[in-house]
This record gives sequence, C-alpha cells and structure tokens, in this order.
Amino acid sequence: MNALLARIPWKYALRRALTALPLVWGVVTLIFLLVELSPGTVVDKFLTPETPPEVRELIVLKYGLHEPALHRYLLMLRNLASFDFGRSMSNDVPVMELIATRLPNTLLLSVVTLLAIYPLGIALGTLQAVREGKLADNAGSVISLFFYSMPSFWLALMLQLLLTYWWPILPTSGMHDTMVDFMSPSERWLDLALHLVLPGVAIGLASSAGVARYMRSSLLEVIRQDYIRTARAKGLPEHRVIGVHALRNALLPIVTLFGLTLPMLFSGSVLVEQIFSWPGMGQLIVQAIFAQDTPVIIGCFYLFTLLVVAGNLLADVLYAVVDPRIRLE
Repeated sequence: MNALLARIPWKYALRRALTALPLVWGVVTLIFLLVELSPGTVVDKFLTPETPPEVRELIVLKYGLHEPALHRYLLMLRNLASFDFGRSMSNDVPVMELIATRLPNTLLLSVVTLLAIYPLGIALGTLQAVREGKLADNAGSVISLFFYSMPSFWLALMLQLLLTYWWPILPTSGMHDTMVDFMSPSERWLDLALHLVLPGVAIGLASSAGVARYMRSSLLEVIRQDYIRTARAKGLPEHRVIGVHALRNALLPIVTLFGLTLPMLFSGSVLVEQIFSWPGMGQLIVQAIFAQDTPVIIGCFYLFTLLVVAGNLLADVLYAVVDPRIRLE
C-alpha cells in the first residue's frame, strides 16, 4: 500500500487540479450567458397574462431577477464556491435537495454500465487481436465501428421502439414497476436490474465498442514485441503468452480510459434518461432547461464539469500508478 501511494504524483495532481479551475469557471460562465440570452424567464413559464402585477413583482423579487445580470453572476460564483446552488425556481426547493435525490440514480446507472462495458470491450478486443485478419477480427471491427458511431439517444429510441411494440420482454420506462411496493426485497432488486438493462445498453454500447478498438490496437502492438516472441520460443502455451505476458501490458492504455469513461457516461445519460424516464441527473437537466430554471441548470452542469475534470485527472494518475516508467512530475 505504501509503495502504491508513493507512486501517485501528488504534486502533478495538485497542479492539474489548480489549472482546471479556469475550465470550470469558463463552463459555468458560458452556461450562465446562454441562459441569460435565451428568450423569456422562468416567471413567464408559470404566470399568465391575467396574473396580477404585484404577484409577478413578488416572484421577481424572491428570485433576485430584478438585479443586474453582473450582480447575479458574481453572486452565483460566490455561491458555487461553497456548493450553494440556491433554490429551484420551478419547484421552490433547494437545488442540492433535488440533486441529492437524482444523483444516486445516475451514479447507479453509470457505474453498473461502466462495470459491464469494460469486460465486454476487453474480451472483444482481445479476440480481434489474436484473430487478426480473420473472420472474427473483420466482423468485430465492423460491429464495433457500427456501434461506436451510433448516437446513444438514437439507439435508446430504437431499443424502446423495438421492445415496446415488437418484443416486449424488458421494461422500457422508469426505474421500478408500478407494483414495486408489493414486492419482496429480492423481487425489487430483480425489477431494478431489469429496468437497468435498456438504458445501460443505450449508454454503454458505444463506449464498449471504443474500448474494444483500443484493446485490439494495444494488444497487437504488444504481441509484436521481442519479449513475446521470446516467450513463444521457450515453448509457453499460447493462452499463457497472451493471458499472462501480453494482456497485462496491453491493459495499460485501457486503464487511462477508465477515468475518462465515467464523465462520458454522465454526458450520454442526459437524453437517454429522458427517453427511458429514468429519474436521474440527465432527466433533471432536460426538465430544468425547458423550465428555464437557472439555479438547477447551473448546479447540474457545475457538477458535471467537476466530474469531467476529476475523470481526466484520475486517468493521468492511474497511468502513473500502473506503469512505474511514467513520471509526471
């Protein structure tokens, strides 16, 4: 454990974290400007022309919409530094309360998908590498490129259409069945697992195809190294040459992808969660955009930006940890 901690480039990690602050500031500023430049306000969404002017004025004062944009922008930056996102304009509840109810659902979907796509991608990439130029390699390349270029929201719509009208074997909406309150604990877990399948496939299939492409390329490069030819010359079985000597070194670039995949899953879940009515952060963002709920929009994108920064930093640190030859200081 001490040796592992000693390999972590702490100074580099701190330096990268500090240099990422302008990125976070830029994203938050861009989101604020886009919301400000969009026509109308949240007040217009929920009030009618017949609403008394004093009621409209009270709502404007309540949410500080009478203040200049610069004042609201500076106040937003101060609150974001302390993770205070304010109150939702459309629900009148703290934004952190909304995020706290939705974030675990998105994390569950993303983590389960992440744990599924890597074994599948590594297995397919390994099969392609050991069968280079043969039918398995060519078919795997076509399949992986097909799914890698497919938008996740389009795949989600096709899965929902296929399994709703033609082959209704899996739930296509929500996180639980309507009769979940009458189920036993084991039946609830099974119901949750079934509801995870389709959104997980829609989000993770393209990432799994990308992992397969990276794995094939990395393993082919390792197989051509001198020490692999030496291992084969010694008479070692092919499964041992690939599984012990080649695969371990070929996984190094894949480790760096691990830190980058989780933010990609979060971004891919925005529309997929809306399509499958999955009560997560993606659905919350879409609802907040349609309602022009500025605090919720900025709070969600702020957390997503932090996840992207953390994922990139994790990828760099993991690469230095698994490969002692890498020095990032």
